[in-house]
Amino acid sequence: MSRCIDMLYHLFILAALSDLLIHGAIGDASGEVNDHLEKGKILLASGQLADALSQFHLAIDTDPKNYIAYFRRAAVYLGMGKSKAALPDLNKVIELKPDFLAARMQRGNLLLKQGDFDEAKVDFESILTSDSSNSEARNQFDLTKKMSQTSQEAKNAYTKHDYTKTTELLSTIIEHCPWAITLRELRADSYLKSGDLPKAVNDLKATAKLIPDNTQAYLKISQLLYSMGDADDSLTNIRECLKLDADHKECHTHYVKVKKLAKQLESIRDAISQSNWKECLDKANQILKLSSDPSSHAFIYRAHSSICTCMSKGKSPAKDTIKKCTEVLDTYHVSDVELLISRAEAYILNEEYELALADYQRAHETEDSNRVNDGIKRTQKLIKQSKKRDYYKILNVRRSANKAEILKAYRKLAVKWHPDKYEGEDKKKAERMFIDIAAAKEVLTDPEKRAKFDAGDDPLDAEEQAQHHNPFHGFNPFGAGNGQGFTFRFHFN
Repeated sequence: MSRCIDMLYHLFILAALSDLLIHGAIGDASGEVNDHLEKGKILLASGQLADALSQFHLAIDTDPKNYIAYFRRAAVYLGMGKSKAALPDLNKVIELKPDFLAARMQRGNLLLKQGDFDEAKVDFESILTSDSSNSEARNQFDLTKKMSQTSQEAKNAYTKHDYTKTTELLSTIIEHCPWAITLRELRADSYLKSGDLPKAVNDLKATAKLIPDNTQAYLKISQLLYSMGDADDSLTNIRECLKLDADHKECHTHYVKVKKLAKQLESIRDAISQSNWKECLDKANQILKLSSDPSSHAFIYRAHSSICTCMSKGKSPAKDTIKKCTEVLDTYHVSDVELLISRAEAYILNEEYELALADYQRAHETEDSNRVNDGIKRTQKLIKQSKKRDYYKILNVRRSANKAEILKAYRKLAVKWHPDKYEGEDKKKAERMFIDIAAAKEVLTDPEKRAKFDAGDDPLDAEEQAQHHNPFHGFNPFGAGNGQGFTFRFHFN
């Protein structure tokens, strides 16, 4: 909002001054000075501010007492957003020509924007003394008076530790006074004391630009961003401090710490993008070793969170993943969507579908996204599926089992329930079990079919219905039905 006000303010000044300059309403000059002023006036009117500034520099060098040159240069500075550079020129104009009301008006407006209320009132009062009908000066005088009173109310609220009221009052003032450094610093401190770190950082970033060589502001910003867990932005701001003072000890010490941490976090992101879960776990554990000071709280949390996520995605033992994710959720009292999803997936691997559904539903309270909604639907299917045929249970393997483990389990059970080798009396049971074992092997050794089953869909359902629940596409493993018994020739892949 303040940027918009600043831009409109600058455009207003340029338009007003261009009109004055083009019509010659602010005086005349002669000779070399006049030549520079005329060239600068044309350049200013066309918006070529840098070139116009050069011409006004030359005019002032030629005639240091030419108030028109100072006034026009101040207009250029304001147009370039350099209010601090414009103020000395406006002071010089009024020193050389105290009755120049246009300069007093611009200086009053500038002082108001900087929060210098007493000085701004002096300028507006001076204008009204000379011209009591000047409505702009009257309006600005009234606004300055109101802002001054509001400023005092804000300071009183701050003294009483009412930081909410302080920030509300200061926000009203800063809308009109975007360059008021002390007020921005006070609001930043109020935000800090009320725990709103992002807004405090925004105000400090503004003061860093308003005050030249403000190393302390950049250091404070970087430290706050670090405490918020934003290593990249923290690194950017601490570098700004070192650009201003390469030998700044505090900034250099903080820079070394942040740089190491930022590098580890980048390594974690790279590992996740490459599905390198072991590397992810190694780097997250390294962060825990680096982050020992109290201000590293956010990074410690992120490291633990990354460990939970990478354990889940890397198919670590489900019970270990559940334990880790639960530990993080309980310790930090959060409803972190990533943590909840990671634990939910671990619950699924551990076949605790109801708990998985509870985590996805809890995640949905924070994030209404496709991944969460898909997780809820998939888990609901798995709950329904668990009440029917479960191919993992049939083969007695974990959901994370690889193909070799699945085939090993299949071979063992196929021998046990092979109708020709079954030693029990219930041949029908052996046939049913053998069919289920063969179906489980078919689904779980086919990546596409297994993915469908893991998503909650039985890929053999349609085939079973079409073939009267026969999963073998028309192949009957128990013979041709001619009453002559069974002959089996199985080849274990």
